[in-house]
Amino acid sequence: MKNKKQKGILAVFLLCVCFFISGCITKIEKEQKRKDLEYILIDQEHLPEEMTEVLGQLKKKAFHFVYSDQGKTYLAEGYGACPTTGYTIEVKKLYETEHAVCLNTSLMGPATGEETKEITTFPYIVVEISETEKEVMFD
Repeated sequence: MKNKKQKGILAVFLLCVCFFISGCITKIEKEQKRKDLEYILIDQEHLPEEMTEVLGQLKKKAFHFVYSDQGKTYLAEGYGACPTTGYTIEVKKLYETEHAVCLNTSLMGPATGEETKEITTFPYIVVEISETEKEVMFD
């Protein structure tokens, strides 16, 4: 009898846990694109100093980073370690929805026939847009 009671309590407990966990999960639904955003690609020499320090720490692994300063928002995406030189990152899409800014990039390997060096590189891209309070989605 005691064993059945324990199993019943455990079953009720697990159902409650499942119920509460499912209530905490939110789905990010694709919102409709409102407009493409204008942007500027920023090289390392023109980044705010604070951002340069953070990117130096983050770049060894894949990352997404957003930084706002003086009326500008910087969106950074890195792909972690690559075995050679010659990798580039392309902005595929950068657009705004009602509630978010969405950035989609792609890592491109060295071009066929391009001369590369066997050194580890850490490619990342920084995009500057007008300052925004919207959530940034990296796609």
